[in-house]
Amino acid sequence: MTQAPSPTDGAVIAIDWGTTNRRAWRIEADGTASAMVRDGSGVLAMAADDYAPALAGLRDRLGDLPVIAAGMVGSTRGWREAPYVPAPADLPALAAAALRIDDARATIVPGVSLLADTRADVMRGEEIQVLGAIAGGLAPADALFCQPGTHNKWIACADRHVVDVATVMTGELFALLKGHGILAGMLDGPVADGAAFRDGLARGAGASDLGTALFGVRAAVLLGRRAPEEAAAYASGVLIGSDIGARDVTAGPVHLLADGALADLYRTGIESLGGATIPVDATAAFLAGIHALRRFL
Repeated sequence: MTQAPSPTDGAVIAIDWGTTNRRAWRIEADGTASAMVRDGSGVLAMAADDYAPALAGLRDRLGDLPVIAAGMVGSTRGWREAPYVPAPADLPALAAAALRIDDARATIVPGVSLLADTRADVMRGEEIQVLGAIAGGLAPADALFCQPGTHNKWIACADRHVVDVATVMTGELFALLKGHGILAGMLDGPVADGAAFRDGLARGAGASDLGTALFGVRAAVLLGRRAPEEAAAYASGVLIGSDIGARDVTAGPVHLLADGALADLYRTGIESLGGATIPVDATAAFLAGIHALRRFL
């Protein structure tokens, strides 16, 4: 068991507590991370009474320290609900609305909401990453971020404020198409950059008939226009192309807040549609965001 330091030594435990995973770091007073715990204890695996013991376990490993947690832990499915802060939102606004538990031995960071005339949107956790990227010098104060995932996020920042968020169910739609409906069984091939994926990007970009484009995956295979093993890459390209095509990616660089295969596909898509990308280390951005937020708590 780690010897517990004084909670007043400036160190904290920072937790990125998501739906299926949990990552926790000990952050020292200067913002450096000195230890990390990563596991599958996301909020879907937790009952209401599990959180206090879970924090005790983290403190055993990382030190008897105050906790700052962001992500789905503050949702209606998490530990305690931390109401959203409406956009435009910056780090001081998040700190002012943070939910403090146990005399601030634990703090839950609120998410950010958008309620415009024509649409509504929400996010939890990504706001710390984008504002942390700005605070840590990884991105400018005015920037467009893209965070590929099951629910891809497009986040616009201006003057160090989150001013817009658009969530796109691109990954979830692909999974649903792959597992159910008329395309089930046709999307088991590899998804990677190549001619089929780029054909899909071109078809999906700017398409006002996404449903027709997706049915065309089946028709092209049945009529011999596309090899069955290319169907998944093409369908993925259609969905990602539709997602990217709905944004103006040529107005300035898109800061990609992710890595891995899906991030590579989005980079290919953005650049093939005339945009430029800048990679941002999502972990470094999160740690910088928590460290910067501490000044306002």
